[in-house]
Amino acid sequence: MASMRSKLFSVRDVSSLVAEVDAQADAGLKRSVGSVQLTAFGVGAIIGTGIFVVIGEGAALAGPGVILAFCLAALACVFSALSYAELASSIPVSGSAYTYAYATLGEAVAWIIGWDLILEYGVSVAAVAVGWGANFNVFLDTTFGVELPLAIATSPENGGVINLPAVVVVLAITFLLARGVRESARANLVMVVIKLAVLLFFIAVAVAAFSTRNFTPFVPNGSDGVVSAAAIIFFAYIGFDAVSTGSEEARNPAKDLPMAIIGSLVICTVFYVLVSVGALGVATPEQLAESEAPLAAALEEGAGISWAASILAFGAIVAITSVILVILYGQTRIFFAMCRDGLLPRQLATVHPRYGTPARLTWGMGILISVVAALIPLNEIVKLVNIGTLFAFVLVNIGVIVLRRTRPDMPRPYRVPWSPLLPVLGILFAVYLMADLPLATWVRFVAWLAIGVLIYAAYGYRHSRLREKDR
Repeated sequence: MASMRSKLFSVRDVSSLVAEVDAQADAGLKRSVGSVQLTAFGVGAIIGTGIFVVIGEGAALAGPGVILAFCLAALACVFSALSYAELASSIPVSGSAYTYAYATLGEAVAWIIGWDLILEYGVSVAAVAVGWGANFNVFLDTTFGVELPLAIATSPENGGVINLPAVVVVLAITFLLARGVRESARANLVMVVIKLAVLLFFIAVAVAAFSTRNFTPFVPNGSDGVVSAAAIIFFAYIGFDAVSTGSEEARNPAKDLPMAIIGSLVICTVFYVLVSVGALGVATPEQLAESEAPLAAALEEGAGISWAASILAFGAIVAITSVILVILYGQTRIFFAMCRDGLLPRQLATVHPRYGTPARLTWGMGILISVVAALIPLNEIVKLVNIGTLFAFVLVNIGVIVLRRTRPDMPRPYRVPWSPLLPVLGILFAVYLMADLPLATWVRFVAWLAIGVLIYAAYGYRHSRLREKDR
């Protein structure tokens, strides 16, 4: 029993992990992505429909204090972001939280978090793709006055037959990812520039019609309203962790990964705060809260610009496309790491000799997710994205604390300041938000992990590369 327990919690040595990747450089993933592209990955994953929608939800709870809520949510994220930065620079290997758990907490914990991330990223991509289809229809309507037929524009749960736009966008992104990470990074960079330009357009127009009359009372519901709004807005920041999945393809991971993780969070925070200030400068909190498209409503009702809805709808489409690309990229790299370690079929970890990507795995995941986005009800299970992300944050912060004790002399190009205080704060923020999630979400999450434990017992444990030396 003791022997089995030790095997379950066997860790991968950090030095051997990195050396193994370097030794397989010719046949593995290619280090072809720089700090600008990695930062764009982070911005691409974070800025989606959140800023176009969540500001209204936040304003309903906090009024003008939604500005403080954006800052508080960013603060809640930054502790975990610092921990991701330390581990990504110290362990520049694909897999993100899965790999970090393998190197600090053992194989069983690594499997659990890897299985969790497969669900989190997969459901996230499918849900965002569904949102892409809805925003595409809004763009067609506001710009050209036409809409796609309901039968092909939405899934059966919403009265349609198949969500064709969701299928098309997922397969298009899958094709791009399979062709190469450099091409994908360039396409994402273009999309990030476009969506930031759209937000800059909004800020500029809002400043031209700016007034301070909507800022009083600043905190109508007190600190409780600000905290409640921050809990909702927190999820508009999720995505910076996807940067760490590109560790193995970063040209200079020791320098580029911390810069990209922290830099993307800072850039998004600045834009979020400026947009919220601009929105309140032209519209009341009530106007923002009552609209499903609060930014368009702010310009139309506050600045008298009705045609802005088309520009903002276009910005939302580009923003969502970028999110799909980065999150699907992250999922394939996590799955790739698990396959390479033998916990899932190793054949899927084959890297295409020409494109330098796990093309077979990428197409498999892309096709599966497109089917889910087209046909499967997602209204409830999408909440699993939140709990899965927070669970990963908890383990990454724990990983920093554990690795500081077990490998104090290990090279760390970036170090979390004031450790273990900041990682502990990261854990506390994540646990606090997890505790606020509905019971049904916890039940589904535990059920998914239970399925994962069965698969690990039946396949992963027996085929793990750590077991090879015992056979």
